[in-house]
Amino acid sequence: MPEGVGAFTRETREGTHIMVRVQPRSRRNRIEGVQNDRLKVRLTAPPVEGAANEALIALLAKVLRVPKRDVAIVRGVRGREKVVLVRGLTPAEVKARLAGVIGGG
Repeated sequence: MPEGVGAFTRETREGTHIMVRVQPRSRRNRIEGVQNDRLKVRLTAPPVEGAANEALIALLAKVLRVPKRDVAIVRGVRGREKVVLVRGLTPAEVKARLAGVIGGG
């Protein structure tokens, strides 16, 4: 994994928090990489009526191979910088599952 990739996750009692920076209205959905201790995610959805949040949850659930119900935005629902909770995975498992898709989505 690229250097500094571990700084964007934190273990909690409920699972793992992932610090995310979202860029809506991109050409395609993809996980770009880690920038400033945040996972940078590009989404095609606009930031209107929760569309980008739903797209983020769907993308992370798919990439991390967990049900959508195990992924929730716990902070930053209306902003670009978010904290996402992934239930049932440790930070090490999150990093391992993201390793193959960072930059390629």
